[in-house]
Amino acid sequence: MILSKEEIEKLEYSGYRFVGEHKHSAVKICHWTRQSLLDKGVCYKEKFYGIESHRCLQMSPAVPFCQQKCEFCWRDFSNNQNTWTGPIDEPGTIIDEAIEGQNKLLCGFWGNDNANKEKLEQSKIPTNAAISLAGEPTLYPDISDLIYEFKKRDFTTFLVSNGQYVDKLKNLETEPYQLYLSLDAADKKTYEDVCNPQINDGWNNLNESLETLASFDSRTCIRTTCVKDKNMKNPEEYGKLIKKADPDFVEVKAYMCVGSSRERLTLDNMPTFDEVHDFASKIAENCDKEIVNDSEISRVVLLE
Repeated sequence: MILSKEEIEKLEYSGYRFVGEHKHSAVKICHWTRQSLLDKGVCYKEKFYGIESHRCLQMSPAVPFCQQKCEFCWRDFSNNQNTWTGPIDEPGTIIDEAIEGQNKLLCGFWGNDNANKEKLEQSKIPTNAAISLAGEPTLYPDISDLIYEFKKRDFTTFLVSNGQYVDKLKNLETEPYQLYLSLDAADKKTYEDVCNPQINDGWNNLNESLETLASFDSRTCIRTTCVKDKNMKNPEEYGKLIKKADPDFVEVKAYMCVGSSRERLTLDNMPTFDEVHDFASKIAENCDKEIVNDSEISRVVLLE
């Protein structure tokens, strides 16, 4: 196994369920999946894009692998590896076991009188894969085949990338339904301070990926995680980078002080919804887009 038994147990204690023989992939129930099943609200992706929260599979094929150690990430970096090592599980196996794992994690809702039983029944067959749980998914060697396998099963796929593996992005044989590229700094120094790249040329890699984004046939989205007193500055420069990438959407979202990020940042670094909205407005002015939607509870603003 790529992760040690102790590392797997620690992550499973926090809600992960590992799948496949080699345990580099995992599924975890999203907060909004739970809320939707209880009719207490839905993810902003449902509000923005129509993705049903109760039928969303939050997973990753590359849990311990990432080329960055972003300050705002909720992950524990003690098991982080910046390049792929070890054997891999096949895409079909990962998907089959991820769905099975999610269903097992949700089984307790059947005993909850407040759960929506119709949604629970539907949740057994998820229809969207959020390939973004942890790690950098493009480091999984068969990422294109994984997207293809999801597509064969009539899933929509939301692939979130940090843009460091430029060649893999450029050569995806199967594109996701929506490709996210994380843009969490408007200049090299801020990028290095906030995203803490573990490989050389991180800023150059990100810029090359931004230049590549416009060539995709899939829907594309720039996602900016706003960390107060860290990267909420230079909206003009954010605008220039976004114009270069020419995405369909831009999501400007607040950092949330959760998980292991609490060891690196504090509640003071978590901007209010109004602060995010104001910063998003300034970015919009500089990239020829406008605010079309928002979710106050998730502190996220959508530009189009």
